[in-house]
This record gives sequence, structure tokens and C-alpha cells, in this order.
Amino acid sequence: MAEQKPVMQQPGQQPPPAQQPPGQPYAGPPPGQPNAGPPPGQPMQYYNYGQAPPGAQPPAYGQPQSYGQPMQPQYGQAGVVIPMNIPGQPQVVQWMSRPEAIPGCPPGLEYLTQIDQLLIKQQIEILELFTGWEMANKYKVLNNQGQQVFFAAEESETCERQCCGPNRGFNLHITDNSGQEIIKCTREFKCCVGCCWCANADGCAHEIAVEAPPGTIVGYVRQEQSCWTPHYSIRDANHEPVLNVKGPCCVMNGCCWDQEFIVWSKDWSAEVGKLSKQWSGFAKEYFTDADNFGITFPMDLDVKMKAVMLGAIFLIDFIFFEQKQNNR
Repeated sequence: MAEQKPVMQQPGQQPPPAQQPPGQPYAGPPPGQPNAGPPPGQPMQYYNYGQAPPGAQPPAYGQPQSYGQPMQPQYGQAGVVIPMNIPGQPQVVQWMSRPEAIPGCPPGLEYLTQIDQLLIKQQIEILELFTGWEMANKYKVLNNQGQQVFFAAEESETCERQCCGPNRGFNLHITDNSGQEIIKCTREFKCCVGCCWCANADGCAHEIAVEAPPGTIVGYVRQEQSCWTPHYSIRDANHEPVLNVKGPCCVMNGCCWDQEFIVWSKDWSAEVGKLSKQWSGFAKEYFTDADNFGITFPMDLDVKMKAVMLGAIFLIDFIFFEQKQNNR
């Protein structure tokens, strides 16, 4: 039998694998090596998808994740598969699961009991982009985890969209993941609105009514008289003021920074939340009127007022940020 020469290991070279005795089944890599199994005498352990191995720490509840990043499963949610968006493939819409019904809460607003912020993304209309023909607006409403909570679609007359621009009347239908209409926002057309000095008159003030569910008014957003700075009031179903909204002194369409409308308490003593128009990039800001907005409010705020604050975002969008396509 020929004598086997020892294999010399070169510097930086990985050691050769252990020799398997002839006639013996493969035993796998030695313990401690990659892909090695458990030590001898211990059974192999398996975990369900989404289940944490022993000793792993689950992420903090409510910890936000970056928008546009794949959502990772949370420990403890075994069997829940969260879809990932793959470049080049159609984007998967991940909807927020509907909570259980809560006594005294309008149907569909249970979503708002679990969140303290929303992101509203207006969809880009291709026909409007290339022709300037004003189309009905559509929005996606997301939570801070990037999950879609609602979808909002405008219903308005074609003639009003082309001739009246942002001052047009409309109905905004807001639906959940099952397509059920949860909230309805209604704005009537007024030909004399826009002047902040004359907003004390109902016929000269911007206003939007919010219904949840449709047919039951839960509040209003109304423009208030001011010398220059935008001022709006958030009101209940009886038109009684509940909160105040004050915008920046100069609202600029297309500026490269966020523009914030601060939400104050009824007596202006405390800041309650914020409505913000977010900068979405030069190309999108200049060539389209599709905008991004954010809302923050206290977790324990009445869900009806949260719904009215959502309506305030749409009113502010039409007043200040829907004029680009109409002006070109």
C-alpha cells in the first residue's frame, strides 16, 4: 500500500476537512463548525416561522421601522408571513389587520385607537402628469409601521376639477382593507372662499364635514378669520370648537422643507399634535401635485377627533398644495 503523504497547509488556507472512516455514514461537520448539528445525544430543535429561539429578545412594541424597508416578522407571531417587496415585482400592499369592535366606537375607527400617527401618500396620476388634465385624487393612509390603514378616493365633477381647480366641491370616500367605507369627507363648492380676512362669514370660509360612518357627522374643519397666518378650528358634530390648527406664516408650494400646521388645545394652552406637509423630492414636487403628509396626535385622543384631523389634512392639501397643475 502506498504511503500517504501529509498535506501541508499554506498560510491563510482553511484546514482540510476531517477524513471519514471507510464504510461509516457521514457524521456531518464537527461540533462548533458552520452548519453543525447539536452535540451528540441532544435532539435537533425546530422553530416555527416567526418564533424566537430561546433567549432571544423581542423588539420593543410600537418601535417604528423605516418606510420602504421589508417588514420583518415580530417574535411571538408564529405562522404570520409578512410579504416583502422585491425590486422589479409588483408591490405587495400590506394592510393593517382590523382590531376587534369596541363599544361606543364608530365602526371602522377601531384602527385609530391603536395609533398616534399617520402617513398620507397621494398617488401620482400618469394622465395628469403628461397632459395637465386634473384627475380625481387618491391617497394611501399608512401607520408608522408602513402598513396601509385606509384608502381614500375623491368623487367630484369633471367640469369642476378643470374649471374650479382646488376650490371644487368633492366627496372623499375612505375605505378599509375590505373595501368598506369607514369615513366620508364632504366639501361643498363656494365661489367666494379663500380670503382669510373674510373667513368669519360662512360663505367665505373653507369647510369640510367628516362622517363616520357615512351618514353620521362626527365633526367639521373650518377656516377661521385671521390677519395672515392660516387658522382652522376642529369642531365636533354640534359645531363647537374642540381644537385649533395654526399654520406657518408663509405656506410655499414646492419648498424643500416640511411645512407644519400645529394643532393646539381649545384655549391655546398646549400643543396637541401636528399636521405636516412633507418634502417628497424635487422631481415629484415640481412635476406633479402628488404630496405626502403626516399627522401626529395623542394616543388617547377621541377617535372621532382623529378622524376629523384626517379630514383636515385633505382640506389643507386642496387649499395650499393642489394648485401646481392648474397654474401650468
